[in-house]
Amino acid sequence: MKIIGTGSARPSLTVTNAMLENFLDTSDEWIVTRTGIHERRVISSENLEDLASTAATKAMEDAGVTSEQIDFIICSNVVNEYVTPGLGCIIQGKIGATCPTMDINCACTGFLYALDIAEAYLATKDMKNILIVCAEEPSRMMNWKDRSSCILFGDAAGAVVVTKGDDLKAIRLSTHCKVEALYQRRRLQPTPFVTKEETDTDGVSMNGQDVFKLAVSSSIKDIDKVLTMAGITADDIDLYVLHQANVRIIESIRHFVNQDKSKFPFNLDKYGNTSSASIPALLDDLSRGNQLRTGELLLLSAFGAGFTTGACVLRWSK
Repeated sequence: MKIIGTGSARPSLTVTNAMLENFLDTSDEWIVTRTGIHERRVISSENLEDLASTAATKAMEDAGVTSEQIDFIICSNVVNEYVTPGLGCIIQGKIGATCPTMDINCACTGFLYALDIAEAYLATKDMKNILIVCAEEPSRMMNWKDRSSCILFGDAAGAVVVTKGDDLKAIRLSTHCKVEALYQRRRLQPTPFVTKEETDTDGVSMNGQDVFKLAVSSSIKDIDKVLTMAGITADDIDLYVLHQANVRIIESIRHFVNQDKSKFPFNLDKYGNTSSASIPALLDDLSRGNQLRTGELLLLSAFGAGFTTGACVLRWSK
C-alpha cells in the first residue's frame, strides 16, 4: 500500500496549562517539565463524528478521490457517545460513501493496526482505495480532578487514504496483557440475573511508571525488529514519526536509536496525547507543512492500553 492523502481536524477550544491551574493543584512548569505539553485542544461544542468526517473529507480531497471511490473504511476509536452503531458507520453516511466499514479499538496503536489491515485487504481483495480514520476524545474519559492523567490528553481526528503500492517495507504489531497499567471500566446496565460485584472507575486509571516502562521497552523492540525486517539501520530513517504521548518517552526512544532531534518531529506541545489520531494528524501537519519529501523513509511507532504496540517502516511517495 501507499498513502496518497492525509487530513486532520481538531476542536476549536485550546486549553492551556494556565487554565488547568484554575481547578488543579498544578502549574505550567510542572506539566511542561514532565510531559512537554503546553496546551491541548478539547471538545466543547463539537461532536467527534463531525471532526472525523472533516478529517476524512480533507484526506480524500488531498488524495484526489471521491467518497464513491472509497472501497472500505477502517475507523480507529476508543470511545465516543455512541455505543452502537460504530463510529465508522456514522462517518460513512456523513461523507456520502457506500462501502463497508470496520471499527477497531487498539487504543493509541490503532493507526498502525489499521495500516496492517489495509495492507492485507489491498493485497487479497478487489479494492483500490481504503480510508483510515482515527477519531478520539480522551478528554471525555478523564477524571478532571486527577492531575496525573487529565493533563496529558487532547481530542483530534486524523485520516489517510491508502491505495495499492509498495511503500510499506515492514510492520510489526504486538500485544502484552497488562490491563492494570492503563484501563477504564464502566458499569453496564443492570439485569435481574447479575450476581457478581460490579465496579466502575472514575475515569481512566493509569500507572504512569508502568506505562512509561512498557512504552519505551516495547517501542524499542518494535523499532529494532522492523529495521531488521526492512534490512536497514536507524541511520537510514529520515524521520521517526512517533506516537505523541510524552516528551520523555520520545527522548528515551531517540537515545536508543542514537539519532538527532531533527529526525523526530512533534506536535505534542500544542495538542497533547490524542490517542490513535496522534500519528495520522502529525503526518497531515508534516505533509501540509511541506516537511515530507518524496522517497523519504519514515518509521512510525505507537503504544497504547492493552498493552498494544506497533511499528512500521514506510516510504513516503505522496
